[in-house]
Amino acid sequence: MPTPDKMLTRKIKKRQKKKMKLVPPQKESPENGVPDVEEIIPSEAKKRPFADNKNSEKAPKKKKKKVLTKEEPVEVKTEASDNSEKDNDTKSKTNSDNQLPGSSVYQRILSDQKFSTLEGKVCEPTLMGVKDMGFTTMTEIQAKAIPPLLEGHDLVGAAQTGSGKTLAFLIPAIELIYKLKFKPRNGTGVIILSPTRELSMQTFGVLMELMKHHHHTYGLVMGGSNRSIEAQKLSKGINILVATPGRLLDHLQNTPDFLYKNLQCLIIDEADRILEIGFEEEVKQIIKLLPKHRQTMLFSATQTKKTEALTTLAVKQEPIYVGVDDHKEQATVESLEQGYIVCPSEKRMMVLFTFLKKNRKKKVMVFFSTCMSVKYHHELFNYIDLPVMSIHGKQQQTKRTATFFQFCNAESGILLCTDVAARGLDIPAVDWIVQYDPPDDPKEYIHRVGRTARGLGTSGHALLILRPEELGFLRYLKQSKVTLNEYEFSWNKIADIQLQLEKLISKNYFLNQSAKEAFKSYLRAYDSHHLKTIFDIDTIDLAKVSKSFGFTVPPAVELKVANKGPPTKRKGGGGYGYFNSLNAPTSHKNKAGKTKIYRQKGGNKKKTIK
Repeated sequence: MPTPDKMLTRKIKKRQKKKMKLVPPQKESPENGVPDVEEIIPSEAKKRPFADNKNSEKAPKKKKKKVLTKEEPVEVKTEASDNSEKDNDTKSKTNSDNQLPGSSVYQRILSDQKFSTLEGKVCEPTLMGVKDMGFTTMTEIQAKAIPPLLEGHDLVGAAQTGSGKTLAFLIPAIELIYKLKFKPRNGTGVIILSPTRELSMQTFGVLMELMKHHHHTYGLVMGGSNRSIEAQKLSKGINILVATPGRLLDHLQNTPDFLYKNLQCLIIDEADRILEIGFEEEVKQIIKLLPKHRQTMLFSATQTKKTEALTTLAVKQEPIYVGVDDHKEQATVESLEQGYIVCPSEKRMMVLFTFLKKNRKKKVMVFFSTCMSVKYHHELFNYIDLPVMSIHGKQQQTKRTATFFQFCNAESGILLCTDVAARGLDIPAVDWIVQYDPPDDPKEYIHRVGRTARGLGTSGHALLILRPEELGFLRYLKQSKVTLNEYEFSWNKIADIQLQLEKLISKNYFLNQSAKEAFKSYLRAYDSHHLKTIFDIDTIDLAKVSKSFGFTVPPAVELKVANKGPPTKRKGGGGYGYFNSLNAPTSHKNKAGKTKIYRQKGGNKKKTIK
C-alpha cells in the first residue's frame, strides 16, 4: 500500500500535468472587438514601461510568446469594486526604470465582474466562504491575478495596500490545498509571509473567514507569541501558515517536527515593506531553506531594486506581472481631503491638544516619529483627561493586539502610533489622519494617509503639521503626485496650556522622565532623516522644541554617529533605531563613533564635539 507521501507526490504530478496548456494567440473577434486571448510578452528589458497592448513592443522572434486563455471577453472599466479589501490607499506611480521582472498582463476587466464567474474553477466551500463574507464583486487585482494563479503560474503583483490583494492570493492558495487533498500529516503546503504582526493577524482573520467550510488546518506564527505552543501546533500539521519572517525562520531552523518539505506555494505580501524594516537577510535564508519546486506569489506596493532582486531570488520560473492603477495621475484617492498647517516648534503641542480636544468624538490617528514620543504623549494626554490609545514597536505583543482590535471596533477614539500602523492595516471608518511628525519620505506619507477614505463611498481627512523650515517637503510631495492645501485657523482659539504643561512636567517625576526620553528620541530621529536639505537638525531651536515637550530648559542630548555621515533611521514601525549591519557603509562599519552633544545656552545653540 502506498505511503501518504507517495500519494501526495502522485497528486502533485497529476496537477502539474493538468495545468492549462498555452495556445497560440487568436485574431480579434469582429463581433465584439475584444481579443479572445490575452498576450503575455516575455520581458526582454525589465525597464519596459506600461503601455496598452496595441502599442506594446513585440518581443524578439527568438523568444516564444506565452498566452493566457480566458473564457469570456470583457471590457475595461476602472471603477473600484465592492470588496472586503476595498482599500483606496494608493502608491505613487512608478517609473519605467523600476518595473519588476516578468511578463506583463493587460486584461480588460468589467467593474462588475462577479465571484460567481469562478464557479467550476474554485471549489464550493471557498465560494461559500466568500459569499458569507458578503462579497459578490471582484476588485481589479483579484480579477487579474486569480485566473493565472489558479493555473499554477508564478506571479508578481504591483498593487497598493488595500487593493483587495489578500483575497487575490488566499483564494488560489486555498484551492491548491483543497485539490491536493492536504491532510495535517502532510504538513505545511502554503506559507504566507507578512511584514508586521498586525498585518499577519489581519491576513489570518480573512483566512479564517474563507476556511469556514473547509476541514484543512491553518495557523499563525509571529514574534511576541508563545513559541512552544506554536511549535506544538506545527508538529501536528498546519496546512496553511501565516507568519512574520523572524519567527518563521526560527521555526524552520529550530523546530524539528515542522514538516515543510511538501510546500507547494510561497506568498510574500508587502515585499517592499518586509525589506524596508530590515528582514532582507531573514527572507533570503527562508527562501534557501524552502523546497525549490513550488508556486510563488509576490506582492509589492512599490517597485525598487531590492524587490526586483528578491523576485529574481524567490521566483524560479518566468513570472506573470500584474499591475494595478499604474495609469493613475493622483497618488491618493479623490475622496481624501488633505492639507497642512505651518506651526512654530514651541506651539506644536498646543495645536495638537486643541485639535484632539475638538475632535475627541471622532476616530483619529496621530503619527509620531518615535516609540518614546508615542509613549510620552499617551501618558500625558490620559493624565490630563484626554483619553487616547497607543500602538508602537516597544509594546508587549498582547498589548498591541488588544489596542489594535479595541480601536478597530470603536466608533470613536484617538490612536497615537508610529509607522507600525501606517501600512496594510484595515482600520474601519477613520475620520482624521494627523501627522504630528512629518514622514521620512513621500511614500510613507501616502501609506499613512491611506488609513482613511478606504472603500467606496467613504471620505476622510488628513493633516500634516510642518515647521516653517520644513515647507520644502511640499515640493517632494508634489513630485510624488500629492498636492496639499494650506489649512487656515485662528491662533487665538488655540488652547494656551503652556504654563500648566511646564508646571506639570517639572513636578511630576514620571512624566518628566518620559518627556526627556521623548525629546531625545525626537532629536535623534530628526538627525537621522533622509531628506537632510529639508529636515536639517541645525535649523532646530532646541529651546523652542523643548517647550513642546513641557520643558523650560532643554535637556542635553547625545547623538552617537559614525565618523563619516549621519546615523540612519530604521524604516518601519519600530520608530527610531540603528541597524549598523544593514545601514552603515561597509568601509565604516567597524570604526569608532563620535558623540554629538546638543545643548542650549542662553539664546544661542551651541554644538560641541567630544
